Amino acid sequence: MDRKTALSYVVTGLATLIFNPALKTTSLLSGLKKDQYLSPKDIFEQIYPFSLPELVYSYSGLEPAIDKETMIIHHTKHHQGYINKLNAALKEVPALQKASLLTLVEQWKASPEESQLAIRNHGGGHLNHAIFWNTLTDSPKKPSTEMNSLLVRDFGGYEEFNKAFSEVAKSVFGSGWAWLVTDAKGSLSITTTTNQDNPISSGIYPILGLDVWEHAYYLNYQNRRSDYIQSWFALINWDMVFQFYQYFLNTQ
Repeated sequence: MDRKTALSYVVTGLATLIFNPALKTTSLLSGLKKDQYLSPKDIFEQIYPFSLPELVYSYSGLEPAIDKETMIIHHTKHHQGYINKLNAALKEVPALQKASLLTLVEQWKASPEESQLAIRNHGGGHLNHAIFWNTLTDSPKKPSTEMNSLLVRDFGGYEEFNKAFSEVAKSVFGSGWAWLVTDAKGSLSITTTTNQDNPISSGIYPILGLDVWEHAYYLNYQNRRSDYIQSWFALINWDMVFQFYQYFLNTQ
């Protein structure tokens, strides 16, 4: 479904939801191999009922940066919990079941009042974590020439980006996320969201996200968020980050 597809809801007297009739009503995640990263389309255009994406790497594959126990709890408990609650919220609202995950989160305020909180929290939780898992790798490498040129253009270089992003991530009070985002013209910037909010709800497009909720790092790092942030930097899948960047530019 194209991002620009108009979204409104028959319930509450709004106009009928317009969507791509060719899009299947089953999850776009079905049929993917375990060793296959989700494409931007897989992530952003999936529809109800939502399912937990399998990870390309093993639960212990990101050690020592992220420990196996944290990965298991984070993926199978926290992320699965958001999916379960999102599916439950949409089960009785057929008008929302054909909307993509990205559209749901982007326009959660346009949904029926009784569904808004669930979509904001649990839809955001599902989307945020889908981005998070798919921008991690157990075989990290440096940003590509194209991606590095963007970091140079907008931050002065990789090291400058690392420093700026780390400071922003450390500044998040309580639970939330730090994000590398692009605007519609392709300019990169860094922002934060609270709880499970996603930048797309504010009209900017997430291409890399760091979960700084304590459940993401506390077993291994306790209160040392700075150490967690730097360990995470060594796991970034820059190829996927650039794919997300291209996806959003190509759907404008």
